[in-house]
Amino acid sequence: MKYQSTRGEAPILEFGDVLLAGLAEDGGLYVPLELPEIGSADLRAFADLPYTEVATRVLTPFVAPSIDEDSLGRMVEEAYGSFRHPDVVPIKDLPAGGEIDHHIVELHWGPTFSFKDVALQLLGRLFEYELERRATSITIVGATSGDTGSAAIEACRDREGVELVMLHPRGRVSEVQRRQMTTVASANIHNVSIDGTFDDCQDLVKAMFAHSAFRQQYRLAAVNSINWARIAAQTVYYFTTGTQLGGGERKTSFCVPTGNFGNVLAGYIAGRMGLPVDRLIIASNHNDMLTRTYLSGLMEIRQVIPSTSPAMDIQVSSNFERLLFDLSDRDSTWLRTAMQDFRGNGELPLRESLIAGLRNVFDAGRASESDVEETIADLHSATGQFVDPHTAVAVSVARRLEPGKSPIAIMSTAHPAKFGAVVEDATGVAPVQPEEIKDLFGRAERCADLPNELSAIMEFVSSVAIA
Repeated sequence: MKYQSTRGEAPILEFGDVLLAGLAEDGGLYVPLELPEIGSADLRAFADLPYTEVATRVLTPFVAPSIDEDSLGRMVEEAYGSFRHPDVVPIKDLPAGGEIDHHIVELHWGPTFSFKDVALQLLGRLFEYELERRATSITIVGATSGDTGSAAIEACRDREGVELVMLHPRGRVSEVQRRQMTTVASANIHNVSIDGTFDDCQDLVKAMFAHSAFRQQYRLAAVNSINWARIAAQTVYYFTTGTQLGGGERKTSFCVPTGNFGNVLAGYIAGRMGLPVDRLIIASNHNDMLTRTYLSGLMEIRQVIPSTSPAMDIQVSSNFERLLFDLSDRDSTWLRTAMQDFRGNGELPLRESLIAGLRNVFDAGRASESDVEETIADLHSATGQFVDPHTAVAVSVARRLEPGKSPIAIMSTAHPAKFGAVVEDATGVAPVQPEEIKDLFGRAERCADLPNELSAIMEFVSSVAIA
């Protein structure tokens, strides 16, 4: 498997190099030169296989020849052995009545109670394998709007050859999300709060990667979904869900609470690999750049407004670049100029062929804060089930769509206890807190508060990095 940058000016690499590189040298994102195909016989078999077996089969083509299948299989078993549910990603029916066929896909059974664990528990082990093989070290620099940070920290804490610096927007993540990061005492973990938004944090990370000398000196690596390994790992639960609901033949729709576009992009990739997909539904909160782009054809950056679903408080969705690359017939020359114009002007009108391609596969909708609150309350009243506010965004959007012929899998991205105050405000009942979350409130926190300035962040990274 070979990988190219969406902007066409970085070298073509194998998986091991892409894993450690994260962002391409030209500022683009790595994608496979061609996607592996999953045949109908394999799809039918997936419905009856354990999650780990499906993961090994789906991911083997992506990592070859850098990692052999047996080594990958061992890492997969270790990664998902840390999950609290035997199915890893279980599916629950969501009673809706009539012709509506909705299901909740619980992605939050990992160590930090977030869907980010699905990819990052594997990513941490992939990093360690590749670093040992090369006898080298890396400095991981990441940005989080909440869940990526804690999942990456849990996956990388105490791993040999890894220092991790995680930026988060001060005051814009939940208390549980913050404490899951800042109470980790491992010496190789370094938290930084920034006076700004997630987009500011993400821009700082990208700026460090764009600084060639700094990047090389400290061997920067990425855990955000700019790293292709994250997207590849997330395709697996689309295959397991789609084949369980559709048997590998019937189409399934997926409604995904969407911020940085990585999760729903993984569903798109699974469809391109052969999974029968009807609609991929982009569910936005009031920071709805992606839904607005879908409806108007204009990508436009607006102010980020804090919400009860902070992982979606984003106006620049990095992974949308990978979709535009694919929809433009991999026109890296156009995309390179277009993304530069977008960041310079704050807007990018899409040509008609791209809009048509987007609407051919995707649907989109938004949920207001009142929609979220009503959905959390209604679900609890009707079923006794709690959902977190991100999942509530997706449920709200899915319910307002015209019923289709395919089942809709609603991707539940976080445990409700991570947003206990929001859930309790909506329902009048506090969700039961797992012991791991209760324990956070008695621990000391470690975090550096820094200004939204590249020089300050680079100085901090250089002070903790493995030289």
